[in-house]
Amino acid sequence: MSEILKLRTQSEIDEEAAVWAWRMDSDTVSAADRQAYGSWLRRDARHRRASEELSRVWAALDGLAEAKRHEKIATFMNTAAVSAARSRRVWWAAAAAVLVAAIAVSAWYRTGSEFQTLATAVGQQRNVTLADGSIVSLNTNTIVETNLRHRSREIYLRKGEAHFQVAHDRSRPFLVHAGDAVVRAVGTQFEVRVRSDQHVDVVVNEGRVEVQSAPLDAERPGAGKRVHLAARSVVHALSAGQELSTTGNDYAVVPVSTHRLSSVLAWREGAVVFEGEALADAIAEIGRYTDARIIISDPQVAGLRVGGRFRTGDVQEFFDALQAALPVSIRHASNGLIYIDPR
Repeated sequence: MSEILKLRTQSEIDEEAAVWAWRMDSDTVSAADRQAYGSWLRRDARHRRASEELSRVWAALDGLAEAKRHEKIATFMNTAAVSAARSRRVWWAAAAAVLVAAIAVSAWYRTGSEFQTLATAVGQQRNVTLADGSIVSLNTNTIVETNLRHRSREIYLRKGEAHFQVAHDRSRPFLVHAGDAVVRAVGTQFEVRVRSDQHVDVVVNEGRVEVQSAPLDAERPGAGKRVHLAARSVVHALSAGQELSTTGNDYAVVPVSTHRLSSVLAWREGAVVFEGEALADAIAEIGRYTDARIIISDPQVAGLRVGGRFRTGDVQEFFDALQAALPVSIRHASNGLIYIDPR
């Protein structure tokens, strides 16, 4: 048997970070806990990034009334009690879901601007209508911060994937800061996804946008500072039916077929579509919508091609389809892991 190939998803790392965030927020943190937390941070660079993202969320939550905070803590404690009899993996998932579900922060006004933090848990999607009438649709495990001002509308996609239906207002440009780029729109519909390496994918399904490179350490909204883009940065224009990825150096704009556009936006209907992707890539995508940890036990199996449309909330449907169409079998281990083995 070949060496096991473990596909550790970002959602799994986020869940661990969520548990540590709750544990370290306690008034009775032990020295052993602090040492263990430090070891966890050093083990993987992604651990520190996930913790920093959650720290930004905590900063937003601190602005809520104390009663609301007590309510969230009580909810978490109830969830933890219910989960006590479950496996450690399920407990992590519950903690992450409670934390991220509590992230949504009511808008407040500072110096004429409205600042709001929105988020979804793993496997969750939601639509939010902003004060200007724009609609933001958040996909699984996503954090969005908004800062609506009198003269501009600043959106910060900190992680995940979001679709924007922008209300027309030429006097206030709509700017989405995401990863290594800024997307500018006036009245249009488009999607932005932040990859793990901070590169972004932009797809336009209506109207026109402009994409420009930006520093990765953009200021938080409401911090009193504006992000100034490099004067020599090249602006790339996209129209409906086009997409761009910042992975390459040229920011190439490519056409998108109606069929492809439908597949990219399928998550808004609770679906994920595969069109010949390698099984390893399909598992990585499915992993965004589930707390299950999935392991492919053979590299040759990882290269098998997958096609079809599946519900994001029904991983078992995906596994059943795999076993019916490919020479693989699904094995549920006693420790909660799910293995995809050659058959």
